[in-house]
Amino acid sequence: MSESGSGAGAEASGAPPRKRRGAARQRLLDAAARRFYADGVAATGIDTITAEAGVAKMSLYNNFSSKSDLVRAYLDARHEEWLDLYRRRLEAADGGRGTGRGTGRDGVFAVFDAYADHAAHAYEHGFRGCGLLNAAAELPAGDEGRAVVRRHKEEVEALLAGHLDELLPERPEEARALAEHLAFLLEGAMTRAGLEGAGTRIEHARTIAADLLDRRL
Repeated sequence: MSESGSGAGAEASGAPPRKRRGAARQRLLDAAARRFYADGVAATGIDTITAEAGVAKMSLYNNFSSKSDLVRAYLDARHEEWLDLYRRRLEAADGGRGTGRGTGRDGVFAVFDAYADHAAHAYEHGFRGCGLLNAAAELPAGDEGRAVVRRHKEEVEALLAGHLDELLPERPEEARALAEHLAFLLEGAMTRAGLEGAGTRIEHARTIAADLLDRRL
């Protein structure tokens, strides 16, 4: 994540206005990511974010229409960060074949391992579980941010289902049911891991998932 910079220095630099705005936006997103995850969405005010980002308050409103807009951008960014972890795991499972992905079984494990990588990150106040679900729990019913989180979870389950379709090509209904089962297993593990501040439960969930696959294949 970007280090906080000096708003005054950014204003005084000779960088083009668009580039300065882009840099300020990223600093704000980085600061929001740290503070929202560590302290919560509701407890984190605009002043806290702009101070940590090292930009003027007006800079925030030049980049985001409101705090809610910033929260949605933060949630979108977390989704993309998780997808990047997942893709890296898939590429690592390739085994040098040049396909950019492993087997269907590797794909299932890549989903679990991406969450384990999330848990292993050096957070300021330690691991607190899924940042997307934590934020969703603070948002009111009907908030667009909750819809962002829902779409993320649906995509995770869809990724599991796609990999299971490879493993169970003649049993599509069983593949979908197992994908839902594994998604529930993963979410439960993330919840317990967040409460315990460590990724051990995710490792256990991966072992359970492997056992389930062995029984079905």
